[in-house]
Amino acid sequence: MGRTGAEILEQARRSQANVRLGDLRRLVEAAGYVLRRQKGSHHVFTHAARPEVPLVNLQSDAGNAKPYQVRQVLRLFDENDLEVQ
Repeated sequence: MGRTGAEILEQARRSQANVRLGDLRRLVEAAGYVLRRQKGSHHVFTHAARPEVPLVNLQSDAGNAKPYQVRQVLRLFDENDLEVQ
């Protein structure tokens, strides 16, 4: 069984440089985001229940999420009071 959203969130807060793209995808999906489109390595997510919350664009960097995108997701969680389900 994979890691929970809470475990991924905790790990991302400790180190933004070592987060796998698949883990970050699971994290935003656990917060209510859904994949709207994918083109190449770009994965674009929107929040299913709260359309006013900004979209999330994730991109792979050799299997890991880009550190600046991890920081953006963490800031998005903090600013919009998002919780992992």
